[in-house]
Amino acid sequence: MPIARAAKRASVRLGAVVLAGALLAACGSGDSSDSTDSAGGKVTLNVDLFGSFGFKEAGLYEEYQKLNPNITIKQSDTQDEADYWKSLQTRLAGGGGLADVQGVEIGRIASVTQQQSDKFQDLKEFGADKLKGEFAEAKWSAATTKDGKILGLGTDVGPEAMCYRTDLFKQTGLPTDREELAKKWATWDGYLELGKEYKKKAPAKSAWLDSVASLYGIMIGQEKERYYDASGELIYDKNPAVKKAWDTSVEAAEAGLSAKLDQWTPQWNQAFAAGSFATIPCPAWMLGYVKGQAGDAGKGKWDIAKLPDGAGNWGGSYLSIPRAAKHKKEAYALIEWLTAPEQQAKIFQKQGNFPSSTGAIEKISGATDEYFSGAPIGQIFGDAAKASPVQVLGVHDQNVMQQITNGLGEVERKGVSSEKAWGTAKKGVDNVIG
Repeated sequence: MPIARAAKRASVRLGAVVLAGALLAACGSGDSSDSTDSAGGKVTLNVDLFGSFGFKEAGLYEEYQKLNPNITIKQSDTQDEADYWKSLQTRLAGGGGLADVQGVEIGRIASVTQQQSDKFQDLKEFGADKLKGEFAEAKWSAATTKDGKILGLGTDVGPEAMCYRTDLFKQTGLPTDREELAKKWATWDGYLELGKEYKKKAPAKSAWLDSVASLYGIMIGQEKERYYDASGELIYDKNPAVKKAWDTSVEAAEAGLSAKLDQWTPQWNQAFAAGSFATIPCPAWMLGYVKGQAGDAGKGKWDIAKLPDGAGNWGGSYLSIPRAAKHKKEAYALIEWLTAPEQQAKIFQKQGNFPSSTGAIEKISGATDEYFSGAPIGQIFGDAAKASPVQVLGVHDQNVMQQITNGLGEVERKGVSSEKAWGTAKKGVDNVIG
């Protein structure tokens, strides 16, 4: 649910994804009917998430409850991750109102491990250390404290690609073959040059991309060090990678390549079906969102190609258990089951959320998606996941990201100069992180 905009993923109606080979049967039930704090052995597990993790949509709650008749799962949702995180911080500080399971976006996990480890359950107490080899190393290590506490199990990751409208490309004379496009936009400069070609012949009210914020987000996801270095020092204002992503996004804005749409707004949602943009940088989790907004009429009009300048990751989340949770044992059994390879593969099948489980990645390697013109999504996103850098995460990654994209919005919509907008972004970072 990724904002870190990845974390603002909304629930969507999704098309089926074709998998090569059948998925394995669900793993063990993780029964925990010996709870001592629930009358009659019945337990209600409260799961509090942001956006759409896909558990409900993929039918996993229903399946788990059948396997465990003593368990009832109730999920609450907040679409905006920033609102969710603010509320969670208030409840953590007060110690009340917490769910048995809390979602944590990847941009917040460093805050959990470095500043709030006393607020979350060490999952090693339930045997989570035995699962280490089942997850990608980067995903696992990010939720582990320096003294070895395991504070979350990974759900998805966000390997990146580029989604594009083949029908709009045809109208402007651009190639539509995904391999040819990958060569033409092998660099971000090449991507912008194609955008300028598109603009010359574009249909009315159709831009090259949705927003420069999405361009910046996808570019910064290609970098190992972004806002912090490995020692924990804040380096965003002197990091060449941040400057490159900023300058490229500013160039796109000043060249008029953007539809100037704020992501996750109603206007942005409507634009998928209206053809308001021809390309959108898309982490794997974005596929389901595209389907939900573009609808049946968009099937076969979209395709997916490799990203310019190599692989990257944008978004991904964790499931954690607060120390104040009422049913920690049962909560752990649930999150271990939800993040197992079989379940992660099912979520990919239904939602497009790319697995963090190495076993699940193997299961979906041959997946294609007919909605996206039969694109080999298992291969495209699988290759990106393998090549993505192990990112250095800092305690205020989300806050820095938000202030920078706010600054880019000033350039995009108001014509503010790059220098002035960057100054505003820096002031915003200073105010937010103190």
